[in-house]
Amino acid sequence: MTEQDREKWMARFQVRLAMQPGVDRTVVLRAVKDVAGHCAVTGEHPRAAFGDPDAYAVRAAARLVPADRAARAERHGKVRDAIDSVRKKAGDLSGL
Repeated sequence: MTEQDREKWMARFQVRLAMQPGVDRTVVLRAVKDVAGHCAVTGEHPRAAFGDPDAYAVRAAARLVPADRAARAERHGKVRDAIDSVRKKAGDLSGL
């Protein structure tokens, strides 16, 4: 696999990880450091070592983010989505 393949895997992993509840910059940096370190030592491609970047992002978040922080972030996201939905509906109604 090429360096470009490795870069694509890492980029996708970082984006998907950042989307997980409770993940902040510190978590992303730690996870990237872990993956890069493992691959540097073993010479493995991240896909061979960790599998699909989306699935590994979920597993890494579960490992690195305390459960209470992830749950709080998920609840906050649901509330934000509900508010956005109400705003959109109100905007649609005002256009009548």
